[in-house]
This record gives sequence, structure tokens and C-alpha cells, in this order.
Amino acid sequence: MIDAVIVGAGPTGLACGIELTKRGLKSVLIDKGCVVNSLYHYPTNMTFFTTPELLEIGGLPMTSLNDKPGRVEALKYYRRCAEHFKLDVRQYERVLGIEGSDGDFVVPTDKGEYRARKVILATGYYDVPNLLNVPGEDLPKVIHYYKEAHPYYNHDVLVVGAKNSAAIAALELWWTGARVTMVHRGPGVHQNVKYWIKPNIENRIKNGEIPAYFNSRVIAIRDKEVDLETPDGPKTIKNDFVMAMTGYRPDFAFLAANGVHLDPTTRRPNINPDTYESERPGVYLAGVIVAGVFTNEIFIENGRFHGQAIAKAIKTASGPAAIAVPIT
Repeated sequence: MIDAVIVGAGPTGLACGIELTKRGLKSVLIDKGCVVNSLYHYPTNMTFFTTPELLEIGGLPMTSLNDKPGRVEALKYYRRCAEHFKLDVRQYERVLGIEGSDGDFVVPTDKGEYRARKVILATGYYDVPNLLNVPGEDLPKVIHYYKEAHPYYNHDVLVVGAKNSAAIAALELWWTGARVTMVHRGPGVHQNVKYWIKPNIENRIKNGEIPAYFNSRVIAIRDKEVDLETPDGPKTIKNDFVMAMTGYRPDFAFLAANGVHLDPTTRRPNINPDTYESERPGVYLAGVIVAGVFTNEIFIENGRFHGQAIAKAIKTASGPAAIAVPIT
């Protein structure tokens, strides 16, 4: 019997493990991928929008060569955190469910099972892409996770979306020699695109270097073509690859199957606002899943603090009733 099983070994899961360790509690972190698996799958050359100190966990300083750290620096930092605090991280192990009740949970995985007094879900939202729901989306040419541009040199690539990930992918692909087209259901490049990216992508569109269809959507994907619905009527364009940068969402099916549901009115899970305990006694939520469908509310910068409240609650095992609360 351990004190807590933490499902997810991203920055928030690691922060929870660190806070439990600081209080003398034993935990095991389980992730179906590697440590900070979502960050590993970020674009190779990605630079964070924030500064290093806002990504720190456990009081361990983070340094970077530039004002804003890159993906490789973040991976190194979080590996160092796991090693420094001697966290017990089980990688490439998938959690199948949560059995038992508060004080005596059994967490089965595809490699065994764990007994724990408490369970912390820190599963993030990067694992379930928002689908286009159009014919042909299951073709191998459709990609929901952009990594780097090189493999797409001298190919026709359609980028779906116009937020940060889509704008960065479109620019990198164009710089690398791909023939890039963008399509977005909105009226233009999203207003929240990073300030050093937005004018760049807008100028490429204005100059005709990256054709863009706004107020438009994909209606079908085939081996060598894509059909679009645009304000000027249907269009068919040549295509080798589709980068569907349509965002991601938490695995709500997994949460519901294990007793954590979204409030139908607030579209957030019911949690104790002080301890982050969910409607299922003994099961705590940490990170972006606390916000339900509003995944733009929680990032590493604020989700990293959830572990402090959760660890304190597990140490004392008390708190008021759970309610749905917005995150500010």
C-alpha cells in the first residue's frame, strides 16, 4: 500500500510527486509514454512563450541560454527534477482503470497493479486530438502532431487551423520548401498567436506565398486531393499531407469511466476548490483537466501549483464538499 498513485508524469504529475515526497509520502507515477511525454512530442524546435522560472517545479531552478527556454532545455530540466527528488516513475505503462474506494484503491495497468490510499489524475489533454470528422481523416497522410518540417520538403501540405501551432507549422514548412496552404473556419489568423509569429504568417498570406482560405473548412480528404468548402464555393486542391492543427482535449471517456464527470452546466468536473478532490472520494485532479473543456485556462505555469494543495490534503485527508469552479 502506497500513499498515492499519480496517473501522468508530465510537469504537473511530477510536481504532485515532488510535493508528496517533501511531506514524507510515497507515490508512484505511471505514464503510458515517457517522462513529460507531451513535451517530448512538441515540435522539435519549439520555444516556450514563458520564461524559465514560470516552468519550475519543486523549487529547483531552471536555466536556459535565452530569455525563453526551448523544448530540449525543458526535457532536460524535468528529467533532472525526477532524478533529484528520486521519483518512482513507471514509463510506457498504461493505466486501465481505478478500482476500490478511498483509502484502498487498486490501479490495474497493462503491466500489473498498484494499491494506494489515494489517486491523482494528471493526464493532461495532449493525447486526444480534436477530429475534423470528415471522410478520409483516417488516411496516413493526416497528421495531428507536427514535429518538424524536413519530411515535407517539395510536397503540397494543407495546414488546418490558424492558432499558434498552425501558424508555426505553416511557417516552418514554407521555409523548408513545402508548398503550404492554410484553411481555417475563422475569419483570419487568431488574435492570440505569439506576437513575433503573427505578423510573419500574415505577411506570407498577404504576399500570396502561403494561400489561405478563411471562413472555410475541409469537407473530404483523398490520397492526392482535399476538398474545401469556402465562401466562394467548393474548391479542390492538390495535397500530399494534411497537418490538422485543430487542438486537443482531455480523455473525458477515461475520466467518466472512473467516476469523474463534467458538470453539464459548467462543463467542468466537480472538485473541491481547496484540495482538488473530485466527486469520487480519494481521487484528485491536477493540471489542465481541472478546467474541463476550457483547456486554455491552465498551463504549466499555474497547474504546477496544484500539487501543493493536493499533497497537503492527502497528508491531512480532509476538506469541504466538491463543487464546479472556474479557474482564475
